[in-house]
Amino acid sequence: MNGNDTGLALARALIETCATGGLRLAVAESCTGGMVAATITDIAGSSAVLDRGFVTYSNEAKVAMVGVRPGTLEAFGAVSRQTAVEMAEGALAGSRADIAVSVTGIAGPGGGSEEKPVGLVHFACARRGGVIRFEHHRFVGDRRFVREAAVNRALALMLEAAG
Repeated sequence: MNGNDTGLALARALIETCATGGLRLAVAESCTGGMVAATITDIAGSSAVLDRGFVTYSNEAKVAMVGVRPGTLEAFGAVSRQTAVEMAEGALAGSRADIAVSVTGIAGPGGGSEEKPVGLVHFACARRGGVIRFEHHRFVGDRRFVREAAVNRALALMLEAAG
């Protein structure tokens, strides 16, 4: 079972809200490597709401699995608003979900730069027929902390979109 108690509580609330509203979910994950989907599936009843998850760790996977345009990656990089939005849109388009979230960031300890420091994570949450919400955060801590914080924020974004 996932050791992230906050994430589990968010996932439980998300599943209850989505089940009540008849909503289905999809996730497109990069730096979290499937942890958002894993946290959701740690909760009994998740099969009623989770349609699918895309682990798009490489740029090639982002293009092939969720339709991120190569030009977007070239111009803005994998860790960007533009890539996060295209990941969420692609997860929605490639699934039966009503809500899709994307997560792309730099978990560390290496890989950061002055412009894109370790701990920077971009999120997008799309609701079918609705608007796409984007945000980014800088989580300060070790790799595990950054990834768990990203999972929690992704779950919270989906819960807000479902509410």
